[in-house]
Amino acid sequence: MGLKIVYPICCGIDVHKTFVVACIASTDKGVTTYKRHRFSTYTKGLKELSQWLCEHNCKDVCMESTGKYWIPVFNVLEHSCTITLAHPKYVRAIQGKKTDKKDAKWIADLFKHDLVPGSFMPPLAIRQLRDLMRYRFKLTNFTSSEKNRFQNSLTVSNIQLGNVVSDTFGKSSMNIIDKLLEDPTDTNFDIEPLIHGSMDHKIPELKLAIDGFITPEQSGKLAVIKRHYENLNVRKSDLEKLILSLAEPYTEEINLILTVPSFKNTFSAIAVVSEIGVNMDVFPTAKHLCSWAGLTPTNNESAGKKKSVRVSRAGVYIKPLLVQCATAVVKSDKHPEIRNRYLRLKKRRGHKRAIIAIARMLLTAIYHILKKKEPYNPDLYQKADVLPVSREITVEQALSLAKSQGFRIKETVT
Repeated sequence: MGLKIVYPICCGIDVHKTFVVACIASTDKGVTTYKRHRFSTYTKGLKELSQWLCEHNCKDVCMESTGKYWIPVFNVLEHSCTITLAHPKYVRAIQGKKTDKKDAKWIADLFKHDLVPGSFMPPLAIRQLRDLMRYRFKLTNFTSSEKNRFQNSLTVSNIQLGNVVSDTFGKSSMNIIDKLLEDPTDTNFDIEPLIHGSMDHKIPELKLAIDGFITPEQSGKLAVIKRHYENLNVRKSDLEKLILSLAEPYTEEINLILTVPSFKNTFSAIAVVSEIGVNMDVFPTAKHLCSWAGLTPTNNESAGKKKSVRVSRAGVYIKPLLVQCATAVVKSDKHPEIRNRYLRLKKRRGHKRAIIAIARMLLTAIYHILKKKEPYNPDLYQKADVLPVSREITVEQALSLAKSQGFRIKETVT
């Protein structure tokens, strides 16, 4: 019995930097015929590809996500075709028998039987917002790197402001550093006019902290890092204005996400929207969303033996955000429904697995919030944690429950 043909007319596209190879597979009465053509990746060539597909009445297209090269192809074909974007590992041909034509035919053959799982692709507006939010994430990383370099230069010069002030990049601290950079050889200037009044009692310690030796090379390096750091902050501020303007249509969803514990920053909520979108119908259940975000254990079993069940590498942008939020919320007593669950899991599974479980809990809450358009309700979790009074369990169940809470069962000899 052969495999069922799900797409009688479909196309597989092998994407490269300068060209694409398309192969249309047409199946009629169990016989499949193939038509191949090569197109350039210039806009003119991609429009010719779209026209070629329309001429052959092909509306279903499958292609692999190769770097960033698939994006122009996707943008041109999005309005005229239903595109399935596949991870390369799901459409990789056998080594030693690979050519551009064979790759396109292989993708078409897999796709016509519906054997290629498609990747989640949000609408164009969400994709644009995602691109800007990921760029903001990069700028934040650049800013942190420059702050670390600045602090390292101060340490090399034995300027110990970080031991006295709470924030080396605070206003008072930066005033002192600016004064130092004007004349690195002069460390006996008056500090009092440069600092906030609440720091007057720290003046003797501040004088000891700035008594270092800044070489001309380190002075020049500090000035360059400072200008770059300030410029990055300005560029990041400009980018955030653009992000806020693009996020206006999703104000309702953003406000709903802000009701979730530890989501107090607007940009954190926008980051979630940019990654998963606002239409939760694309994910059959919350478990599918958590799996897509890389927050569920993987399946790796062979011959009845389970191997590594670590979480997958998916969700490289949304997973760190959720883990950061989970780490913050478990430290607070304001949300006992989350903290209590974390403490129970920590006893059995350790801190790291418990944090991943809480991150999955937050994403599950976001899924239902966006699907039902209702704010976060902690009572739902608190009721689930309370065991019914009339419940009866066996001795074996009681022992299992005690073990799950971290207790060790001690056998007594009578």
